[in-house]
Amino acid sequence: MTVFLADKLPQDATDQLKTLGLTVKEEAKATTALLDKGLSDSQVLIVRSTVVSRTCIENSPNLSLIVRAGAGVNNIDMEAASDYGIYVANCPGKNAIAVAELTIALILAADRFIAENVNGFRNGEWNKAAYSKADGLFGKTLGIIGTGQIGQEVIHRAKAFGMNVIAWSRSLTEEMADELEITRAGSVKEVASGCDILSVHLALKPQTRGIISSEILGQLKDGALVVNTSRAEVIDEDALFDELSSGRLKAALDVFKDEPEFKEGKFSNRLQELDNVYITHHIGASTSQAQKAVAHDAVDIVRGYVKEGKVRNWLNRCEQTEAPWQLVVRHYDKPGVIANVMNELKEADINAQELENVIFESKKTACCTIQLDAEPTQHILESIRTRQDEVISATLIPR
Repeated sequence: MTVFLADKLPQDATDQLKTLGLTVKEEAKATTALLDKGLSDSQVLIVRSTVVSRTCIENSPNLSLIVRAGAGVNNIDMEAASDYGIYVANCPGKNAIAVAELTIALILAADRFIAENVNGFRNGEWNKAAYSKADGLFGKTLGIIGTGQIGQEVIHRAKAFGMNVIAWSRSLTEEMADELEITRAGSVKEVASGCDILSVHLALKPQTRGIISSEILGQLKDGALVVNTSRAEVIDEDALFDELSSGRLKAALDVFKDEPEFKEGKFSNRLQELDNVYITHHIGASTSQAQKAVAHDAVDIVRGYVKEGKVRNWLNRCEQTEAPWQLVVRHYDKPGVIANVMNELKEADINAQELENVIFESKKTACCTIQLDAEPTQHILESIRTRQDEVISATLIPR
């Protein structure tokens, strides 16, 4: 089995893949164009930020598992992966601390004019008067949108600075807010209207795309800071650009629209024109600690797939099939039993949408549960049950 690494992993993680008996192909600067040519002999693809398109998937006939070495999977065409029966898994939470650290760093840098201080010094310019006008963070209110692992890590650090925190998330309960010692808001709008700094920590989904809209930005007080270390698309960037251009708001961003795909090189972006924007180069998860944790988690997912045929953190599995019937077959553990059951169903043109077979401790018997898209007739059930040297019982259960 061959594993293709579209980004560089720590050497010990690569070595672990090799100890699994896998052939490792590493292309640290892989681009979408390269992947689109196809991975003809690779069964597993491990990727960080490089886009995995439908073209790549269609041109990779042996590909069966894509592991996103990170949390978000918006760079992977999930629909195409599902269409071609390819597992997609991710490594959530492993870079939460790194992203939280950068979030706080951006807030501090924007407040204390860190970049301007450094640039001025390097240019031989001294301007203590201008750069001594920071507000400070103590007592300020930080608004958090999204209280997953990253959001929670930011909250812990913000409270250490003496900040008040108001937050909104679909999953945030009053009990959880009490545990975090924060104020739970009823909406994104309520957070925006009550904070000095708005920090976004959401995965990109249809319901989160553009959630920080022109209306939400309009709720922020003059001089408020907008921080985004999640995904560019969760903010209406045109609306944000207008607010920044007017000078009413400030921003500190690790992500933005039309971000360069290449790892290094020249580029231009309209945000470069603005003095009230701090931008880092999509480095939120890029600490040595985080990269090692993510890489080893990715390797562990591959290990489970290779050794056990199981995919941890499988994202594109259908949570609930529409099969209205469930056939439970208790049987003797011998070759051909399940095949015979499936042949009976096939002859009746009944589709088995999902199947699970488990073995009992004695290793003599097993139980197979099959989700069916149609009801088998009594004749079919009797045909299955009469195989008494194979089948102990066959029970049909409506779902």
